[in-house]
Amino acid sequence: MTRTDDSEVPDFTSLLRLDGKSFVLIGAGQGIGRQAAHALSQAGARVLCVDLDPGLAEDVAKEVGGIPWSGDATARPDAERLFADALSELGRIDGLVDIIGMARYAPFLEIDDENWDWHHDIVVRHAYLAAQLAGRAMRETGGGVMAFVASVSGITSAPMHAAYGVAKAGLMSLVRTAAVELGPSNIRVNAVAPGMVWTPRISQYVDEAGKQRNVENTPIRRVALPADIASVLLFLASDLSSYVSGHTIVCDGGVAAKFPYPMPG
Repeated sequence: MTRTDDSEVPDFTSLLRLDGKSFVLIGAGQGIGRQAAHALSQAGARVLCVDLDPGLAEDVAKEVGGIPWSGDATARPDAERLFADALSELGRIDGLVDIIGMARYAPFLEIDDENWDWHHDIVVRHAYLAAQLAGRAMRETGGGVMAFVASVSGITSAPMHAAYGVAKAGLMSLVRTAAVELGPSNIRVNAVAPGMVWTPRISQYVDEAGKQRNVENTPIRRVALPADIASVLLFLASDLSSYVSGHTIVCDGGVAAKFPYPMPG
């Protein structure tokens, strides 16, 4: 203590631990999801590893000593089965981490209804289902945490991927509303918004020149790795963030902080 402060000092390192806690991780099969599975597991959590591809769910579950589960998280029957199975396997749900979401690129004037509906399902609908079902389970056991992956495309404009940007903006609105409604039940809800992340999927259609342009556009002069985003998810899932709820943390290497106008010289 000092002359004016005798407040208790917590063990900050232990607040990062998730020992004895059970997490549902949706989209665990690769990229950010796989890294998040390792992050949660290394912190002590037991993880139900969810992926549409049963082989990927199995692979990641083996890596982290978790439980594999496969199904379509965008469909209510599968989502209900997921959380029923999670409660059966884990006993309780202390946390939900949700990775799912991807973009299809097309000019705005050429987007069709199928494209629009697909983005709504894969970005917003599954998150609404997961948050609702996980929230009900957490309310019964005294609370929990939820962390979603949003995108800077929902904060800025989203050229050539307008439907994705609109859906991610909707996801961030869902995070805010869920945080306010579920807060009294001791449930925190947050998200992380990455910029470009060098995932296995991104690396398949962005060439080396495109990667280098993004490196040069980023103040810290590299693109994000999946582990960078998983690190923020671990923070949001842990008690280190116990007073953070309803927010989206931007993780973009400083791109959004840049002055938007060209400067002389």
